[in-house]
Amino acid sequence: MSDVWGHMPDGSAVHRITLTGGGLTAHLLTYGAVLQDLRLAGHDAPLVLGFPEFAPYLTHSPYFGATAGRFANRIRDGHLELDGQSYQLDRNFIGTHTLHGGADSMGKRLWEIAAEAEDSATLQITLPDGHMGFPGNLTARVTFALLDGGVLDIRMRAETDKATLCSLAHHSYFKLDDVETISEHSLQIAAESYLPVDAELIPTGEQAPVAGTCFDFRQGAPVKQAHPVDHNYCLSDKREALRPVAVLKSAASGVTMRCLTTEPGLQVYDGTHIDIALPGLDGRAMGGFSGLAMEPQVWPDAPHHATFPQAVLRPDETYQQHTQFVFSKGQT
Repeated sequence: MSDVWGHMPDGSAVHRITLTGGGLTAHLLTYGAVLQDLRLAGHDAPLVLGFPEFAPYLTHSPYFGATAGRFANRIRDGHLELDGQSYQLDRNFIGTHTLHGGADSMGKRLWEIAAEAEDSATLQITLPDGHMGFPGNLTARVTFALLDGGVLDIRMRAETDKATLCSLAHHSYFKLDDVETISEHSLQIAAESYLPVDAELIPTGEQAPVAGTCFDFRQGAPVKQAHPVDHNYCLSDKREALRPVAVLKSAASGVTMRCLTTEPGLQVYDGTHIDIALPGLDGRAMGGFSGLAMEPQVWPDAPHHATFPQAVLRPDETYQQHTQFVFSKGQT
């Protein structure tokens, strides 16, 4: 079921959709295809960061729960060269680079409800040719479903009428207990390498081994081991069948979250720069390390690195991503 939960600056209604199933309750917004709240039966605290009302999403949200795109993460200098054509993209990150598709990206626009059921909903949006500098009319659909066993199932599809970039990412900040930060959460990632970045968080082009670094989570370690982290973990060199890639656990609550995805990369951001005095879903202000973003996606700045998995989408192709976040409590 859905109801009006707020309004855009132009007066357009923002709807909130309530889903229940599999031991989970989720609230979705038509704004940004945002996962506004997520709860697990038997665990009182929210599993994601968010706001209890709509207005702060317009002014204070660092993509809380949003669907980021049409190209998630960063593109250096907002520059795109595609099929011999040059495109200048919106430079919304420190005035120099493109982040998550630009300032007016799909994570900040209104979507339409294409389908709705008790335990699932599909949202749809079309970004016009030239939007934020990207070529092609891009239509994207995201289906959220709550499946048996505590599974938040997210399926993304997109088509275009002109060659463009498409790499979408779910951008929830997860928190599995009621402790102030996620620093003591245990994180395990099935990645042998990661992408080093420069001072402006743009990949250098190197694919570096995690072994011997603070970014090594292959055996599981506290998140604080890598503070601050905002890096892509290299899961594979291409999109694959759905497979497990990461596990996040809280000893304080006994809640575990397993991440499965088809994507070649997992951007991990520990919320270093969160500084929000407004109350979140648990009634507390949110500071640094309040939540952990785990974003399955194509590797950042892929257009400038021929050896990276690429995100070019053509008119005869369909972009497809399948990601699951699986929650349990009291299980090893």
